[in-house]
Amino acid sequence: QVQLVESGGGLVQAGGSLRLSCTASGRTFSSVAVGWFRQAPGKESEFVAALTWGGSTTYYADSVKGRFTISRDNAKNTVYLQMNSLIPEDTANYYCASRVRGGMAALLKAPDYYEHWGQGTQVTVSS
Repeated sequence: QVQLVESGGGLVQAGGSLRLSCTASGRTFSSVAVGWFRQAPGKESEFVAALTWGGSTTYYADSVKGRFTISRDNAKNTVYLQMNSLIPEDTANYYCASRVRGGMAALLKAPDYYEHWGQGTQVTVSS
């Protein structure tokens, strides 16, 4: 059973940066696909970024492309989401998710494709 714990959220001014961490226990993270999603109050869950099995390919939502970077540190069993040039529209609860079973990378943008989820970390960007 994989357990995911997010950290690194907080309050930041527009234009600032945050780095979110998603640390896994129960399984080596290196061969697992990982995604980041976010959900703002009153809105549906939104795909943010994903890293494929083995970490060779990344995917980003158009709204964060060029500002956010997803990466993996296998030694720490952790996946990061580096968020730069933050804007108030980035305010949301951010969740990481993992999929152990192989599959189609194109489906990693769909929340239902994931098997395990963390509890979320709040990011608030003030204007």
